[in-house]
Amino acid sequence: MPETKMLEQYAELALRTGVNLQHNQKLMINSTIEGATFTRIVARKAYELGAKDVHINWTDDELTRLKFEYADQDVLAEVPEWKVKMYDTFAEEGSAVLSIRATDPDLLKGIDPAKIAAANKAGAQAMSNFRNYTMNDRIQWSIVAIPIDAWAQKIFPDEPAEQAKEKLWEQIFSIVRVDQDNPVEAWQEHNDILAQAREFLNRRQYHTLVYKALGTDLKVQLPKNHIWKGGSTTTEKQNIPFNANMPTEEVFTVPHKYGVDGVVSSTKPLNYGGNLIENFTLTFKDGKVVDYQAEKGQDTLQHLLDTDDGARRLGELALVPHHSPISQSGLIFYNTLYDENASCHLALGKAYPNSLQGGSDMDEADLDQNGVNHSLTHVDFMVGSGQLDIDGVLADGSPEPLMRKGNWAIEFE
Repeated sequence: MPETKMLEQYAELALRTGVNLQHNQKLMINSTIEGATFTRIVARKAYELGAKDVHINWTDDELTRLKFEYADQDVLAEVPEWKVKMYDTFAEEGSAVLSIRATDPDLLKGIDPAKIAAANKAGAQAMSNFRNYTMNDRIQWSIVAIPIDAWAQKIFPDEPAEQAKEKLWEQIFSIVRVDQDNPVEAWQEHNDILAQAREFLNRRQYHTLVYKALGTDLKVQLPKNHIWKGGSTTTEKQNIPFNANMPTEEVFTVPHKYGVDGVVSSTKPLNYGGNLIENFTLTFKDGKVVDYQAEKGQDTLQHLLDTDDGARRLGELALVPHHSPISQSGLIFYNTLYDENASCHLALGKAYPNSLQGGSDMDEADLDQNGVNHSLTHVDFMVGSGQLDIDGVLADGSPEPLMRKGNWAIEFE
């Protein structure tokens, strides 16, 4: 394990800048038993910051794997009512929610994709109310990651477990700015830079983005009155700032669910439900995936796309410069939290309603009429590279270079 000082700095960053825990506020932590040491540090720090209560939801990869191996599909498709009620109650009480991710990218390798799909769909249906709290920023929530043996050795396969974990800790501390003199201040400066990008894009109000790269020729229309977000955001009513993802290098908005046409190719593996989907291509027509291919994980990709009607449409597009710290590390992390922040990405499935002016107050029919997608799933996949060019097309049809060779082609005013 790293020095206690570094772990404490990481824990404090997750609490102060991630969820921005308030005095006398409850905190729910989702974590793995392999991360027990760090989770205890986070809990202690939370109480020191004035948390009213800290509740931990523990998971264990080995037990998860055993259940998928031996349980019937109908059992995997059941979500206990008490679990749903627990999450809903914490959300209704205005609790902060911190997820500490540490999962084997190959956890469910060899498991029947139909079982995984059934479990994912059931979980999404059961947690739909709770997801409305997070996707509309009605509560503070954040995701951070810590190494475990299996994840570290997936990234550094030639290293023994301990050395691999040590290397991954170093990468995490660097990428999340924990190794800087004042990590909280460093994040404020970083959020200010992302704010400049989103403010520029909100002023431009592009009608369409055009993506060009090897294997990619895609046009994505944006809804009228779309909102670009990125970096820190604020809760819907209390205006409490927080960072939902740590790390984050993206600015993102909502694509028009009926306005996507062309072909896009993935540039990094997608870890979906404990299985990897690699080198895949999606073909869109009128916003819907009408064809798809994957060199690895074709069945898993099919089950993802078949989750529901909305799973074949886009719910997010995000712009990330190729010179981001994660990209410059030269590593593939096999973890969406990290890989998506190395690369421009898109997401299949549900859109963030608050990425449209007034979207948080719209019902599903109104959101659909405005081009905002609805689905049980939301899965980011990476499409950026050092070869990606993106043009922004204004309402009058005139194009502007937005990104060239994966990096910004404009200066933010």
